[in-house]
Amino acid sequence: MGSTNTGLQTILRSGNLISLLLLAVFAGVHGVYGYDSSVDFYTKECPSARSLVEATVKSAIRNDRGIAAALLRLHFHDCFVRGCDASILLDSANRIQAEKDSVVNANSIRGYEIIDSIKAVVETFCPGTVSCADIVTLVARDAVVQIGGPGWKVSSGRRDGIVSSAIEPLTNLPSPFADYPTLVSMFAAKGFSEKEMVILSGAHTIGITHCGVIESRLYNSSGPNGVDPTLDASYAAQLKTQCPFGSGRGNAIKMDPTFGGNIFDSSYFRNVQKNKGLFISDAALITNSRGQSFVQSEASGLISPFFQDFAAAMVKMSNIEVLKAPFGEIRRNCRVVNPKL
Repeated sequence: MGSTNTGLQTILRSGNLISLLLLAVFAGVHGVYGYDSSVDFYTKECPSARSLVEATVKSAIRNDRGIAAALLRLHFHDCFVRGCDASILLDSANRIQAEKDSVVNANSIRGYEIIDSIKAVVETFCPGTVSCADIVTLVARDAVVQIGGPGWKVSSGRRDGIVSSAIEPLTNLPSPFADYPTLVSMFAAKGFSEKEMVILSGAHTIGITHCGVIESRLYNSSGPNGVDPTLDASYAAQLKTQCPFGSGRGNAIKMDPTFGGNIFDSSYFRNVQKNKGLFISDAALITNSRGQSFVQSEASGLISPFFQDFAAAMVKMSNIEVLKAPFGEIRRNCRVVNPKL
C-alpha cells in the first residue's frame, strides 16, 4: 500500500481529497467523436467514478504531459494479453513473474502509480465497486482527450483477471521489429482488420522509446554506413546524434518528432510516408499496397479521418475478451488479487 499512498500524495499535493472532488464535479473533458461522460458507469453504485478518474488524469498530465502516451500504452499492453482485465497491473508473486515484469513490459510501461491513485480515491467513496480494468480503460481515453485527441464511449462492467504471466506478452504483443504480414496476423488474432491495425499504429504519434530499440536500424543494417535503407537519410543522421552507437537505454527519443511528440494528431502517418517512421514496424506499413492506401487516407487531414477512425478502433480494443460477472473479480488493490475468504 506504500506505493499507492505515495502516488495519491503526488496527485493531490496541490490540494486535499475534497478539492479533488470539487475538481471532479466541475471538470469537463469533451472529446470529439461520441464522448459521453455518463455511459453506464456505475450510475447508481458510484456516480462520481468517472469524474474522479477524469480529474486525476487531468492532474497527472498537468504535472507530466508525457504520461498520456504511457497510459494509452498501458491500456494496449493490457488488452492484447488476456483481454482488458487489468492483468498487467498485478505484481509478481510466489516466484511467478507477472506481465509487468515481462521483458517487453519491464522497461517500457509506466503509469502504474496513476492507476493506484485513482483506485485509492474511488475505493474511498465506492469500496469494492469499480474494477481496475474499467479504470485502465477510462484512463486511456481521458489521457488522449487531455492532449488534444479524440474521445470515445467507454462502457463499463469489466471484471479484473486473477492470472498474470510474463510469458504471454511475448506471444501476444506485436514487436517494433515486426513486418507487415506479422502485424496483420497479430492484430487479426485480436479481432482487428488490416485497416484498424494501421489506424492503431497511429498511437505512435505520442510517446518515447529508447535508443536500443532502433540501434540496428542506425548502425547494423544493409544501407550506407549501416543505416536501414528504408529510413530517410536525414532523419537517420538526426537520430544518430541522439543515439550514439552503444547508447542503449541511456537516451530517450520521441516516437514522433513533430510538435515535440506530445500532440495527438495524424502527423505520424505523414512521417511514415516520408520514410520517417521510427520503428521497423512503422516502416512496414508502406511495404504493402493496402497498407500504403490506409496510411495515405489517415495522413490526408490533421484530425480527420484519423480521429474518428482511431476512436472507433479504441472502442473495439476496450472490449477485447472482457470478463463479466461471475468471472473474475473486482480487486480492492490493483496490484494483487483479493485474498480468499
